[in-house]
Amino acid sequence: MRTHFFPMIRALALPAAVSLAFQVTAAAPAMAQDPVKVDAKHYKVEFENAQVRVLRITYGPHEKSVMHGHPASAAVFLTDGSVKFTLPDGKTLSSDIKAGMVQWAAAGKHLPENVGDKPFELILVELKGKHAATKAK
Repeated sequence: MRTHFFPMIRALALPAAVSLAFQVTAAAPAMAQDPVKVDAKHYKVEFENAQVRVLRITYGPHEKSVMHGHPASAAVFLTDGSVKFTLPDGKTLSSDIKAGMVQWAAAGKHLPENVGDKPFELILVELKGKHAATKAK
């Protein structure tokens, strides 16, 4: 009877270990550097409570930030712009943004850059608590 017990434990342990790895990975962005602290030139807290933090983000033409992280968040773009995000693995993502667009973003780290010739501004609503590390749906 004991010999059947150990394979069952191994069968349950692998999914549990994988689940734990995903939870640690999801929590890692929450431990990333706070953009308000590492780049106060571009990030200003407009409002904060126990559920959300609202940031006003402004970049001049061709300005860039430093690598930092955000929890899950929604962005409201106030101006048109062209942005490039460098990810921790070195990959880059570029996007043209239109004023009035709203986007959801999962928790993560990036280094943003305004690659346009005009100032760029948005409002970012960061979620706090158990929803902060959720993945985009």
